[in-house]
Amino acid sequence: MLLTAAGWGANQFSSLLGAYGTHLGLASTTVTSLFAVYVVGLLPGLLLGGPIADRFGRKPVVLGAVAVGVVGTAALMAGAVATPWLAVGRLLTGVGTGAALAAGSAWVKELSYAGDVVDEGTGARRAGLFLSAGFSVSGLVAALIAQWAPHPMVIAYVPHLVLCAGALTAAVAAPETRPHSLPVAASGSGLRDPRFWWLVVPVAPWVFLAPSVGFGVLPGLVDGRLTGSETVYAGVATLLTPGSGVLTQPLARRLAVGNRIVPALAGLWAVAAGLALAVPAIVLEQPWTALCADVLLGGGYGMLVTYCLTEVGRIAPPSRLARLTAVFWALAYLGFCAPYVFDLLTGVATPPVIFSASAVLALLTCLLVAARGRSARDEPDRDRQERRGADHVERLGDPRVP
Repeated sequence: MLLTAAGWGANQFSSLLGAYGTHLGLASTTVTSLFAVYVVGLLPGLLLGGPIADRFGRKPVVLGAVAVGVVGTAALMAGAVATPWLAVGRLLTGVGTGAALAAGSAWVKELSYAGDVVDEGTGARRAGLFLSAGFSVSGLVAALIAQWAPHPMVIAYVPHLVLCAGALTAAVAAPETRPHSLPVAASGSGLRDPRFWWLVVPVAPWVFLAPSVGFGVLPGLVDGRLTGSETVYAGVATLLTPGSGVLTQPLARRLAVGNRIVPALAGLWAVAAGLALAVPAIVLEQPWTALCADVLLGGGYGMLVTYCLTEVGRIAPPSRLARLTAVFWALAYLGFCAPYVFDLLTGVATPPVIFSASAVLALLTCLLVAARGRSARDEPDRDRQERRGADHVERLGDPRVP
């Protein structure tokens, strides 16, 4: 529930981009730049939250991060009166989201033990599911409020405060899971593992580039015929894009049974197809075609986030899991700069050209991962079993873990 709250806070702003222009008269470049402010806060939240969680525990970091997110939402509400508070709110939202993702993903993975059995993909799927749930629903709820409620730039943020209050209350009784005495010197942090550099790093930016383009860029390019309904349309796109990712995560698990890089390849193909389909949607100004492109972009997002979290769980030693997870999220959130980059590129290229070039880059990334995947072998069973055994023994020896 805490990851759902973090995902909600991260994305509630996205579907309000047009509303800020309508109600507050902000320029599109100003509103889009707030995505970049969010990333400025997110990166230190991720890169500090992971190591702190590995040292002091997952639970206090996640609880503190959600509390920071509450303060960030309050600042966004104040932004309806004084615009500079929007930047403060987005910055604090980034810090809170980053720390929550870094520690929360590791926490969910470690809470996903079933008896003596460890399913390496279960924690990744659950973390991605909880995040995507908040990520998808928040945009539609905020858009509906902004379309019809009074004082929309304030009331749109109230659901996040309610969700955070419930999540923090429910999480008080949750156990801590941080390992304590694992030998980490020999195994390192996983950052030097070639699998991370060749099978995770190229894929990670596409995780959030796909949905951020789907609901942060595409709606504004095709809503010219939706007079009076632009905000609701943006909310539907915000729900549909990550919501499709929720539906594809179980498929990612099944695809990984035969070959663990297949979800990455399928996800990149889906992202490329979504970007390509966006081109005729923009040229012909077809909102429904754009929503179909959003479904493909969201499906790719679901595949990629599940693949990357699972792969990071394979690579990282248990006592460094939050740290390596934080590095992955930092790389993934580079994709959230896409709306700002797309806005800058419109000065030198048309949107159809930008989307077409992005589709080609996605396919090139797919070819790179496929080529490296053929030469990379699955982690030897013996080594994986030793890691599982060590992690499980540590957990059994920790009196805080039931």
